[in-house]
Amino acid sequence: MSSHVSWMLVLDLQPGREAEFRALMNDMVTATKNDEPGALDYEWSLSADGKRCHLFERYVDSAATMVHLGNFGSKYAERFMAILTPVSFTIYGTPDATVKGALASFQPAYMQAVGGFSR
Repeated sequence: MSSHVSWMLVLDLQPGREAEFRALMNDMVTATKNDEPGALDYEWSLSADGKRCHLFERYVDSAATMVHLGNFGSKYAERFMAILTPVSFTIYGTPDATVKGALASFQPAYMQAVGGFSR
């Protein structure tokens, strides 16, 4: 079984804040890519009408996940939450108790792997 931790976070974009959204996204993507080698996937998608964002993230393990959450909390959380409203949060993989505690306020749904593989 893989030690990866991944999630799909679905968010609504606040009306009239697309320029701020794109600036925030660019900042976060650049920082995550450059400063977090344990981030395996970090993909933002926006609906055609510009109202809904899907954020897919995958980390090598819980330690790498906590590095990202620390950076998010100290650098981006306030801007992020002002621009985006969480709709649903689904977590996959094997997050440890520290990750689960750090994300508890988002009330995520946890999915357990029952088959398949990751390359």
